[in-house]
Amino acid sequence: MSYIHLAYGDLVLPALLVVMDGALSLALRLKLEKQLAIATVRMVLQLVLVGYVLTFLFAAVSPLWTALAAVIMVLFASREIVARQKRRLPGIWSYGLGAGCMLLAAGTVTMFALLTELRPDPWYHPRYALPLLGMILGNTMTGISLGLDVLTNTLLRERAAVEACLALGGTRYQALLPVLRDALRSGFTPIMNSMAAIGLVSLPGMMTGQILAGVEPIDAVKYQLLIMFLIAGGTGLGTLAAVTGGARLLTDHRHRLRLDRFSTAE
Repeated sequence: MSYIHLAYGDLVLPALLVVMDGALSLALRLKLEKQLAIATVRMVLQLVLVGYVLTFLFAAVSPLWTALAAVIMVLFASREIVARQKRRLPGIWSYGLGAGCMLLAAGTVTMFALLTELRPDPWYHPRYALPLLGMILGNTMTGISLGLDVLTNTLLRERAAVEACLALGGTRYQALLPVLRDALRSGFTPIMNSMAAIGLVSLPGMMTGQILAGVEPIDAVKYQLLIMFLIAGGTGLGTLAAVTGGARLLTDHRHRLRLDRFSTAE
């Protein structure tokens, strides 16, 4: 069974559903029609551009081009993490912590999958490496951004309790442990919810795409399970690294809380 080919003209009718959303916004005076139009245009342009870029990368099969694409993906994901923070970490760490943790987590998990389970030839083939990295990055980005946001907001709210623990002789790790636990729970929650609902409430994108492309459902399930395991591992590793790194940046070696290092998003 082969997949059903879609022409750009076939997308006109479904696009009217977005126009319907814009009409509802106008009728209800939600003032979302401009944002909706911009988001729709961006989505179309970005996806078409990505399609052509991937076509080039798949044909080139170059480790340098694949690595460059991966780095660009990490940088854009890091920018999204910073944009979601109400209170940001100091200086270059505002970007560096998220980028470094995502590169560590998503890169490690992607390499693990390529070298042990999928084993494409060559191992860095962009047809396998980039889609895997993209799926893992997207979920890791969500976990890291939620974890850091809860960390910074909770530290500000619980400042008195943390400083009291430090004043009584506790180390920064002892004082911050409850805050770290809350931040980690927040970062882990989205992937756990996805794992609990998958298959019953929703069919995930990769599995649906493979089924539409003609892959047997059981084979599609195996690939989806692999992806979910990888996403869970990447999200856990990235969130843990980011939250502990953020806690370290907001304290010093003398076990003092340094909330003066915050910068507030405008």
